[in-house]
Amino acid sequence: MEEGGNEGREDAARKEELIGKILELQNTLHDLTQRVNSVKEENATLKAENDVLNQYVENLMATSSTFKSTKR
Repeated sequence: MEEGGNEGREDAARKEELIGKILELQNTLHDLTQRVNSVKEENATLKAENDVLNQYVENLMATSSTFKSTKR
């Protein structure tokens, strides 16, 4: 009977270890998901800023005689 008790304890220890690893992986996945969402938001913000800057440069070029085409 001693052996059966040891086996049960080993099984319980393995299950506990697996549960710990699963919880750690879940936390890692949660952290990575949050980071991805953060990067997506940052990317959207940078894209919007880039669009504004592009429009600004286009407007400057349109009003500047330096960038207007010359007709011959």
